[in-house]
Amino acid sequence: MPYRSRQRLFLILLGAPALIYVLLVAVWPLAQGVFNSFYDYSLLRPAKTAFIGLDNYRALFVNEEARRSIVTTAIFTVFAVAIEFVLGLGLALLLWRDSMFQRVCLALLLIPVTITPVVVGLVFRALLAADYGLLGYYLSAWGLSNPRGLLGSPSSALPTLAFVDAWQWTPFMALILLAGLKSLPTDILEAAEADGATPFQRFRLIVLPMLLPAIFLALVLRTMDAFRVFDIVFSTTDGGPADATNVLMIYAVKQGLEFFNVGYASAISNMMMICIAVFSLAFIALIRRADKRANEL
Repeated sequence: MPYRSRQRLFLILLGAPALIYVLLVAVWPLAQGVFNSFYDYSLLRPAKTAFIGLDNYRALFVNEEARRSIVTTAIFTVFAVAIEFVLGLGLALLLWRDSMFQRVCLALLLIPVTITPVVVGLVFRALLAADYGLLGYYLSAWGLSNPRGLLGSPSSALPTLAFVDAWQWTPFMALILLAGLKSLPTDILEAAEADGATPFQRFRLIVLPMLLPAIFLALVLRTMDAFRVFDIVFSTTDGGPADATNVLMIYAVKQGLEFFNVGYASAISNMMMICIAVFSLAFIALIRRADKRANEL
């Protein structure tokens, strides 16, 4: 066998285990989910499985609970990612200067990211409990929250979960933006400062346009993750109260694991992937337009 053929065969055999793993763990379940979404498939009556085409997808827009879950997920995503971006950018600017103090602060700041989201949810559920929580008891006693607590009121549960999500993932946003700030050429900033540009002008005209790739990456990653939020919601409110936090992932899990409606749950999961893809394409279009406008200036 020629040397190049043996080398190619060696590389194929070297990558085969990883490829097989990805096919079995990621591609096959995804394909199975797409296949199931076109069927009326319930684990309670598997013998009556029937092909129904796009009826499961139509039900997402006809069912009132499904529509509310889509709106709830969108509101949570926009609110949480906006908070994380504003706070993350502020923290990144504060930690931009390289010193021992900033490095220690950055190390401490990343602690929330290392905690499992379920644990974060359980901790905040205990902290915000109106009857015994370290924060929730005093907020309720002082009249700053509903007697049932921030997580017990339909009007405050979703914003509270957005802030909980921001508490955990703002450091991640700050880390990406800080990496982008560290990669900026200092000579341009020094020249602008020498020309008399104010800090705000340097930030608006130089730093922000050059930081667009890092902003795009941070927003896309966090939007994708926030849109499929499950752990924090499940461990705190489980979609309540009164379905105020019934996000799409919670709705899909309930349909699949509580009502055993596998076909409908698969359609919900596929719709989530479509929404995430649309969000990503929208971010790409916005960043390209902003980058083109910045280059024209």
